[in-house]
Amino acid sequence: MKQTKNSFLIYFLAFSLTLCNVPLAFSQQTILTGAEQPELYLSLLEGKKVGFVGNQTSILPQSANKHVVDFLLEKGIVVKKVFVPEHGFRGTADAGEKVDNSVDQKTGLPIVSLYGNNKKPSAAQIADLDVVIFDLQDVGTRFFTYISTMHYVMEACAEQGKKVIIFDRPNPNGGYIDGPMLKPGFESFVGMHNIPIVHGLTVGELAQMINGEKWLKGGLVADLTVIPVKGWTHTTAYNLPIKPSPNLPSDLAIKLYPSTCLFEGTVVSLGRGTYFPFQVYGYPDPKFGDFTFTPVSIDGMSKTPPHQDKLCYGVDLRGESMDHHFTLRYLLDAYAKSGMKEKFFNNYFNTLVGTDELKKQILAGKTESEIRESWKAGLDAYKAKREKYLIYR
Repeated sequence: MKQTKNSFLIYFLAFSLTLCNVPLAFSQQTILTGAEQPELYLSLLEGKKVGFVGNQTSILPQSANKHVVDFLLEKGIVVKKVFVPEHGFRGTADAGEKVDNSVDQKTGLPIVSLYGNNKKPSAAQIADLDVVIFDLQDVGTRFFTYISTMHYVMEACAEQGKKVIIFDRPNPNGGYIDGPMLKPGFESFVGMHNIPIVHGLTVGELAQMINGEKWLKGGLVADLTVIPVKGWTHTTAYNLPIKPSPNLPSDLAIKLYPSTCLFEGTVVSLGRGTYFPFQVYGYPDPKFGDFTFTPVSIDGMSKTPPHQDKLCYGVDLRGESMDHHFTLRYLLDAYAKSGMKEKFFNNYFNTLVGTDELKKQILAGKTESEIRESWKAGLDAYKAKREKYLIYR
């Protein structure tokens, strides 16, 4: 009898553990990226000459992370060439590093760089194409340059009469909207659109906004089709299966990125040259904090990081919550500790944040709540505009 009871207990525990695992497995399986729904797009590609804009994030999570280009070729789709953004096709180029034209060794397809001097596909580069697919994993911030690449791809295709298909993917920071709006006159490759730092859109939704607001040059409108994500909304948590760039190695780094990326416009290190970039900040001076780290050259991540080989003192953010939202707290903390005033900022800061107002406010000693109040009218207007383009409500 005792053995029977023990056996029953073992079976009950095993069954309970199985049930505990069901919700996670089920939620992962029900989120399908645009690329994972070939029934929605293969018919649009048959008999067409296709260009593909992608990188290491262009994978099929439910199919052992098979690359979408490999899948399309297996299905007999005529992929003529691959266009790659910042960080290259395999995602090994550092931020701002030159990405060269080359050939993909696995498929033999020509690779055309859309970073550096050739950010927009030329008429000659898309002349032999009928359709251009865009499939990149974005992280939901204005200064993450994949959305700038998308803008230029849409513009080139609109000019040359080529169709654009967006394979949409979840936005890991898509559950909220925050930060200053881009101020006219501060447009750049790290900020091309009149949107806040945290824009709350997928690339598919943003593409619809670019078309709808006629933000392409000359008011052109691209022939656009968005293949939507299935089983995801803006409140659905999503863990990225592949890191979107070499220096965003974890889900926490992606959550912290909107806030800690602001240090790119200052003298402070945000951890480039470590294996936890965007998750720490510091400077070679003990007054910045008790946590220490030394940036070094890391192949494939950061070849010449700020304060290379210098001991930096600062703050470790790796204990922050995964519910983290955009904040100025880290920036204001480091600024106050520095005592550097104007010299705390570099010439890139205003370009990065898309306005000269934030720097002026910090120099004037404004608090975060006071600064946030100045964003309210712009964010309210943006939220109303955003409603027109939402796919995932």
